Amino acid sequence: MENSSSFDESSDLGYQQSTSSMDQNDQSTEYSPFSGDSFAYCRSNSEASNLSSLEPVDDNHSFASSDLQPSPPSRWIAAATMKTESSHHHGAALSSLGGMKKRMHSLDSKSDDLDLLESELEMMKERFAKLLLGEDMSGGGKGVCTAVTISNSITNLYATVFGQNLKLEPLKAEKKAMWRREMNCLLSLCDYIVEFAPTAQCLDDGTIVEMMTSRPRSDIYINLPALQKLDTLLMEILDSFKDTEFWYAEQGSMSGNSRAGSFRRVVVQRKDEKWWLPVPCVHPGGLSDKSRKHLIEKRDCANQIHKAAMAINSSVLAEMVIPETYMANLPKSGRACLGDTVYRYMSSADKFSPDHLLDCLKISSEHEALELADRVESSMYTWRRKACLSNSKSSWNKVKDLMAETDRKDKNFLLAEKAETLLFCLKQRYPELSQTSLDTCKIQYNQDVGKAILESYSRVLEGLAFNIVAWIEDVHCADKSMRNQHV
Repeated sequence: MENSSSFDESSDLGYQQSTSSMDQNDQSTEYSPFSGDSFAYCRSNSEASNLSSLEPVDDNHSFASSDLQPSPPSRWIAAATMKTESSHHHGAALSSLGGMKKRMHSLDSKSDDLDLLESELEMMKERFAKLLLGEDMSGGGKGVCTAVTISNSITNLYATVFGQNLKLEPLKAEKKAMWRREMNCLLSLCDYIVEFAPTAQCLDDGTIVEMMTSRPRSDIYINLPALQKLDTLLMEILDSFKDTEFWYAEQGSMSGNSRAGSFRRVVVQRKDEKWWLPVPCVHPGGLSDKSRKHLIEKRDCANQIHKAAMAINSSVLAEMVIPETYMANLPKSGRACLGDTVYRYMSSADKFSPDHLLDCLKISSEHEALELADRVESSMYTWRRKACLSNSKSSWNKVKDLMAETDRKDKNFLLAEKAETLLFCLKQRYPELSQTSLDTCKIQYNQDVGKAILESYSRVLEGLAFNIVAWIEDVHCADKSMRNQHV
């Protein structure tokens, strides 16, 4: 029957028949949704009456039971009209049900958004608690200071967002949103790090008075906008590699591809110590001129960003106070710490050449370079301390003359200057060099929140820029390999 089929269809869409609205005389029905609080939709009595009047017309039973007389033709016309109108209302009802389904889907998506918001709120509560507790979850007050906690937070956030990003491709939307949201939260602390400076104020009567006003601290005012600009540029570089002429393949899946296998002998052999990195592949013949030009431009841009971030990081570290723990543990002799070979070259050479010395040392690994940097830095501060002690005077005027030209002839002072030059050249030759023992000690004992934010932010941007340059170089190696095969 048409009525029963319409009822079944309505029931499948989430409606049930309301028994309280049944009337045997007029056989009218009303339908109510399961969750009327969320979806305020109610069919009118006229619609329900029309739905209940959809009874089949039988020729054998078309007479009234009271007088057994045939119904006038107008009744038939009215019945047909009612049937047409009921069909129209039935279609309108189904259309309304379709709209309700869309509203249900919209509310479901809003519910998902609320769940995501709640999870993010819980995460922010956890971060705030760790910040206040100094990462000491026992609450015993044995945690680290606020500066170290924020530095660790920025470092851990970078590892979470970019730790699995090993390819030259845009960052996922959720990862990018997470990076922006949490970095903005951590950097908001800089809005409240201010310094007082005298400014001239003109009163209503024309009197000029000097007043102390607050302004952002000078190092934050200069470096933080620059770091945020570098951050934006790095994201733009990653976003520019959406539709590329190269792709990546895991090393374990390259054996079946003869083209990739031949490339593997050229490139992957260079990365034996980093076997986990995916391998870039290009089409036979190499990249197009447009794609190759794009890679060169982005590599140069990322290289400049790397240098800028490294310069900011070095300047911030240089301004940090040297911990007393580091000074107390310095070796007593700079010669014993640095080694006889390096010491003889530094003390005997009339014209000291740090590049020539590094060439003679033949450093073969990053570990050896870092070990040498630690020894050079320790010797430098040992000689500086000896120079200060040997030239200490009782008179203040003589103390001010400590850095005068006459005192620069001191042997310890000259050795300290040469060690500083050698350390600078060593870091320039190995830009990917890890932090030295002094840098790590400064970060560990630093209590300045502003310097902690600038140092950690510049450090993670320096690492990201270096990775982008390395990824682009890998693609260049793959392109060069394929072009040489088709010469």
